Amino acid sequence: MGKKKENDTSNPYGEPAKYDPSFNGPIHNRSCTDIICCILFMVFILGYIVVGILAWLYGDPRQVVYPRNSTGVYCGFGANTGKPYAFYFDILKCISATNIMAAALNGFQCPTTQVCVASCPSSFGIVNVVALATANVQSTFNQTYCNPSINLTTTTLSAKDILAKELCPYYYVPSTPVLNRCLPSFGELSSIPSNFSLNGLSTNNTGNLIKNATSNLVSGMNLQDISMKIFADFALSWYWILIGLLIAMVVSLLFLILLRFTAKILIWLLIIGVLGVIAYGIWHCYWEYNNYNTQNLSINQLGFTTDFSAYLHVKETWLAFLIILAVLEAILLLLLIFLRNRIRIAIALIGEASKAISYIMSSLVYPLVTFVLLIICVAYWVITALYLATSGSPLYRVIALNTSDPGCSSISGNDTCDPTNFNTSSYSCQSVRCIFYKYNNEGLFQRNLFNLQIYNIIGFLWCMNFVIALGQCTIAGAFASYYWAFHKPADMPYFPVTASFMRALRYHVGSLAFGALILTIIQLIRIILEYLDHKLKGAANPCTRFILCCLKCCFWCLEKFIKFLNRNAYIMIAIYGKNFCVSAKNAFSLLMRNILRVFVLDKVTDLLLFFGKLLVVGGVGVLAFFFFSGRIQIPNNVFQAGNLNYYWVPIITVIVGSYMISQGFFSVYSMCVDTLFLCFLEDLERNDGSAEKPYFMSKSLMKILNKKNKQPKEKK
Repeated sequence: MGKKKENDTSNPYGEPAKYDPSFNGPIHNRSCTDIICCILFMVFILGYIVVGILAWLYGDPRQVVYPRNSTGVYCGFGANTGKPYAFYFDILKCISATNIMAAALNGFQCPTTQVCVASCPSSFGIVNVVALATANVQSTFNQTYCNPSINLTTTTLSAKDILAKELCPYYYVPSTPVLNRCLPSFGELSSIPSNFSLNGLSTNNTGNLIKNATSNLVSGMNLQDISMKIFADFALSWYWILIGLLIAMVVSLLFLILLRFTAKILIWLLIIGVLGVIAYGIWHCYWEYNNYNTQNLSINQLGFTTDFSAYLHVKETWLAFLIILAVLEAILLLLLIFLRNRIRIAIALIGEASKAISYIMSSLVYPLVTFVLLIICVAYWVITALYLATSGSPLYRVIALNTSDPGCSSISGNDTCDPTNFNTSSYSCQSVRCIFYKYNNEGLFQRNLFNLQIYNIIGFLWCMNFVIALGQCTIAGAFASYYWAFHKPADMPYFPVTASFMRALRYHVGSLAFGALILTIIQLIRIILEYLDHKLKGAANPCTRFILCCLKCCFWCLEKFIKFLNRNAYIMIAIYGKNFCVSAKNAFSLLMRNILRVFVLDKVTDLLLFFGKLLVVGGVGVLAFFFFSGRIQIPNNVFQAGNLNYYWVPIITVIVGSYMISQGFFSVYSMCVDTLFLCFLEDLERNDGSAEKPYFMSKSLMKILNKKNKQPKEKK
């Protein structure tokens, strides 16, 4: 019976790893894994490339950026070179129809003539209707803003006919180019000339009409003004921003190097600091409680109120805070007492990670490779989405601008036309125009634009997750080769990062794509849930809202778990070269057999990395604030921070950039700790410290565990 119990291996998380005399690190004799998923991923990528090519062939992003004139030709190109702005003859028609900003972004052309001009009007101008019959066309109109099809010097048309055919504008006002569209300058409308009157209205009423019509455009004008100021700030301070980012990189690197010598002291200081902060909170809560207790301020006197700050002035609130903090302090102290040995192991592993990075400094450069690949993925996704959104040629219809004109009753508005050769003289209706109404969506490609956009999103998520998986597997393989080198660094390969990268690309594209696909599916479901939540915000059904909220929470947790599982599966793939499912199962079983060590290491590492990011981002951010706000002056007036329009622009840029840099450095460190931890757990299960099965762990780890390697017996 005793023998049976001793050999009982009914562990729900599998048997411990067995000793393998041929194993000394990431195996070299491995084969391709998850070939089916690899083929699927390659086919998908080829399809993604085809979608990008089709989008490039059919799409035209100029529809978003550049306006068209009434003939459908882009302003600033071809015959309109040197004329980048679109001028609307009657801007009020555009605004009354729809928001001109939204219309312009979608290529919408207003039911009024628009021409390309070199510059927007800078003054007021209006035609004198009373003297219209006898007016001279050259003195009445400005050729700059007239349709290029008419020459005021040689035309035989009267001023009245020119206005009726909308060959020249009836009026124009000082305008500002917004997204290359001439829109009325709101500030100039306060000084309208006395003779400027529209539709028989007084000068004041005319000004109010234009002001009211353009009030919703002010935000767009201000946005452009702000963007120009921000661009000017970047032009003035870009080299100082680069210096700030360089400082962030140096601080991150120094922090990782110092961890090799100060990890133990630093972590204990952080733990003691957390306990000290909570202890101060307990004392402060007691002081507040005693103060309000002396004043006899109780919640019974306060009653119920929606002003939650009022509850901070009663003793019961501070007593509740006191109890919560005291319980939290007690829990942390108990964990510290009972898990002290595992905390020491975690600290030793963190110190070992710093040592490993010092031996493999090239690992700190690899995040740049990941960053470049991610930038490529994002750029391809954005460009493809933009080209897909602008696919299809513009379609035009024959429209009567004034249906009350004689001869316009026969125009139904359903006839198509070509603005490049449209001839108004063939119609008896004087106000007939060839007007854009939509982009062509009748072709096979255009009918499937929504499906192609979904394909584009899936491709983006899958490629992003694959690039991250490739980076994690590469870093894991490099640091695994460090741990399983018995004599460090003599037994390490010469280029561990390069060798690990090539192994991952040669053998494990399928496994990495498999893990990335699982995560992509979950992220796609979360996107769908967020879309449904946005659509159902006004729904009055609380049950539906509750179910949707629960689903969002569940899939958020599932995504976090899959990321954790994938991360450890990639480590196992890098070491043993097995497929994704087997690697994920082995990693999960190994971690569950050591769940307390996993919990402690995870929390200690999170605390350390949080402190590191706080040090880098907070320190560089504070320095940037004092510098760009003018509190730190540079000698010899090299840079005057007071010249900035918005000093927060470079500050935010430096803070975001510092976070990305620190995230890149510390992601390598975090992956190093996780890899060494899994190798450490495998080392404990595989080996026993004998001469035949020596431990590969460092002497500091063996000392904590009261283990040591026995020396091989000398031959007599």
